[in-house]
Amino acid sequence: MANKMKIFQFPCREDNYGVILSDPETGLVISIDAPEEEPIADVLEDKRLKLTHILTTHHHGDHVAANAALKAAHACEIIGPKKEEAKIPGIDKSVDHGDTFELQGQRIEVIGTPGHTLGQIAYYFPDQKAVFAADAMFALGCGRIFEGDAAMMHLAMQRLAALPDETKVYAGHEYTLSNARFAVTIDPENKALIERAKEIEHLRDEGTPTLPTTIGVEKETNPFLRAHDPKIRALLVMESATDEEVFAEIRARKDRF
Repeated sequence: MANKMKIFQFPCREDNYGVILSDPETGLVISIDAPEEEPIADVLEDKRLKLTHILTTHHHGDHVAANAALKAAHACEIIGPKKEEAKIPGIDKSVDHGDTFELQGQRIEVIGTPGHTLGQIAYYFPDQKAVFAADAMFALGCGRIFEGDAAMMHLAMQRLAALPDETKVYAGHEYTLSNARFAVTIDPENKALIERAKEIEHLRDEGTPTLPTTIGVEKETNPFLRAHDPKIRALLVMESATDEEVFAEIRARKDRF
């Protein structure tokens, strides 16, 4: 079994998170996306790490802005989504949904999560019980649909929800407070959600991150994973709709929220 990696999550830009994974035994050091050079460089310096890889999830500027600078400083390898390889600065290798690869003994599975962008991917580390979902799944939310459609995003969320319940979910942004306020309008009788919303208010009052979350918690409380729930369907007056149609309606309401 691969070594247990150290995972460092830290704020970048206005509301992004940077994440660095480090395996002290092999020297493997991975940045999930590269939102901003300075915070990433600061963590690397503080932990005395040399970056070996950047795993890019999608082409948006707030996820690739520091690719070139970090590659110049560390000669790291950049891996990114095959469907967006022309838009990923400095990309060396592309991967697609269903691919599995290893970095110094670490197994990484690629999950296609289109919707936010057409080629977005997530990286699942089974030995670490962690998935890096970027702008597909958020705590109590899902990504805004810019390039794809609701069917794509629904599929992306279902793929992530199929991971083991204990899987930690690292997302690209701290959006949980606004997501919680919306979620209770869709699922107002969900006791687990109501308790979680209170907890999130407290965490944000303290300036504490709400991430990572877990797949199990999201299945209980995230309305975008609960399109099958009879109470949500009744509230939306969509009892006979498909899960995909209910999901699309929830996403449309979140866009207007």
